Amino acid sequence: MRLAITHETVYRFEHPASRAIQTLRLTPRNTEAQLVDRWRIDVSQDCHLSPVEDAFGNLTHTFSIDGPIDELVISASGEVVTEDTNGVLHATRDRLPLMAFRRETERTRIEPPVRAFAADAFDTAGREPLAALHTLMRRLAETVAVDDEAEIRPPDALLAEKVGRVEDVAHLFAALARALDIPTRIAGGWLARGVAHTWIEAHLGPSLGWVGFDAVENSCPTDAWIRRAIGLDALDIAAVRGVRNRLGGETEVTRITIREVSRA
Repeated sequence: MRLAITHETVYRFEHPASRAIQTLRLTPRNTEAQLVDRWRIDVSQDCHLSPVEDAFGNLTHTFSIDGPIDELVISASGEVVTEDTNGVLHATRDRLPLMAFRRETERTRIEPPVRAFAADAFDTAGREPLAALHTLMRRLAETVAVDDEAEIRPPDALLAEKVGRVEDVAHLFAALARALDIPTRIAGGWLARGVAHTWIEAHLGPSLGWVGFDAVENSCPTDAWIRRAIGLDALDIAAVRGVRNRLGGETEVTRITIREVSRA
């Protein structure tokens, strides 16, 4: 599919902000499943966008603005051509060794209940990694409800409560896969229906390489998934992250529009 995408974040301040420093991970990269045909980032204030490739191969842009700032609008837009590869990415822009994607983070802790859940799925799947990941994906889809108003929960709490945010379902899935010693990373992007989304990618050896799995949708990514960034957890893939020096409150609104231009 050829998809036209706009991701816009608007900050408004109760009192003008004196300074803003932002890091953007808003630029998708080319993979075997997607081709970025054109892309641009616009900021409502005068600034210089400095592009840097981070340790995970994401293209980031950083800028700083001195105030007074009443409103800050950050918009990324362009067209991406996607292809259904059943989630298989093979090689990507990898800069870190696979062992880096086996380690826990605070958001992907591997507690005893997580290990037990993973081990049961592994045994059920005949101790075969690909089958185990499909088993875990199905079981998570059947047992964990999604509520993005829920509090942030670590993997063991999410297993116990069985309800949580999309990104925490991905964190739980990553912790389960890493408990099986499968290199796993968090992927973030958009779904073609016009929402931000988070899933995992697991490395399944030289023949398959990186493969995506989405427990919320109970599917491997198809041409309806647009991949934006990857990391060890959701903090590494935040679309917009930074500091705004201000007195008083601020509001943040994100709008995402995705339109199918044509069938590629």
